[in-house]
Amino acid sequence: MKHHIIVKFKKEAPELSQMLPRIQQIFSGVLKVSGVSSYELIPNCIDRSNRYNLMIVITMDKNALESYDACDAHHQWKDEFTALIESKAIFDCE
Repeated sequence: MKHHIIVKFKKEAPELSQMLPRIQQIFSGVLKVSGVSSYELIPNCIDRSNRYNLMIVITMDKNALESYDACDAHHQWKDEFTALIESKAIFDCE
């Protein structure tokens, strides 16, 4: 399964290029979760106000979603970045 997190940061958030190293560091931790095989950070290539800024794609077994939700990396992401997020969408697919 592919778990997509699509994020639009607030205008007052730091530039995405400044945040990406920390986001990369956080999400590298999801590889410790049983059933998670990979992740990818995909910045948007178009800078427009009506676009989202970043897509995070995590490849995992369907039954790993609960473990991912409970993992340290997921909690670090939420703790450190929720205040900087204007909106997000979560989408799961095969």
